[in-house]
Amino acid sequence: MSIITNPQEVAELRAGGQRLAHILHVVEQAVIPGIRTDELNELAFKLVKEGGDTPSLLGYQPPFAKRPYPSVMCVSVNDEVVHGIPSENPIVLKAGDIVGFDLVIGHQGLLTDAAITVPVGEIDDTAKGLIKATRESLMAGISVAHGGARMGDIGYAIEECARRHGFSIVEELCGHAVGRAVHEEPEVPNFGSPGTGPELVPGMVLALEPMLNEGTKDVVLDSDGYTIRTKDGKRSAHFEHTILITEGDAEILTKRT
Repeated sequence: MSIITNPQEVAELRAGGQRLAHILHVVEQAVIPGIRTDELNELAFKLVKEGGDTPSLLGYQPPFAKRPYPSVMCVSVNDEVVHGIPSENPIVLKAGDIVGFDLVIGHQGLLTDAAITVPVGEIDDTAKGLIKATRESLMAGISVAHGGARMGDIGYAIEECARRHGFSIVEELCGHAVGRAVHEEPEVPNFGSPGTGPELVPGMVLALEPMLNEGTKDVVLDSDGYTIRTKDGKRSAHFEHTILITEGDAEILTKRT
């Protein structure tokens, strides 16, 4: 786990977070019915390279995977929860779909991680509610993240928000520390009990990322070795911010300003 308190490094984290937020915003604006997921992946790649930064997911191999990840950005459509591969068997987006984008970039050697879920054209009310609830669950987790709090406080806040909206939380996947590597310890579960788990320390850099499902919380791994889908085939949404823990309110590094 990285503890980042050096003012210069904190400034670089902020700069990287803003670059990442801008890229996701541009990608979101490009989402229209008929565009392919590989086109959106190429757009993200172009924007990362133009900024002189590193697409940190490309070639990254997590412990569970049998091969390095082959795309710049994870693009997950409808029942795909996370880790969809846009560069292989690209999907043509259609009106009514929802699509999630998850991107990690390295700026001056420091990494930030963020995700959004957006509509494709007009979507139904349930999909709108799912996206809204997932975004609010993320913000609920961030609202209790400060020095001296516990990891369980974050998970409890996220879980309670999701349940109030009537959606299920994916428990097999979680957030994580970040900063000098794509994934660092400790994990940040999206459920929990207040006052439990590791203490939050100023300088921690955490990626909070609730994933909410329309139906069951259960998920399955696709044959491609990366894509996680809902077990019942219903839709899922995913939002993520990288935050810096302080004595007071957490600083959202990947919030677009």
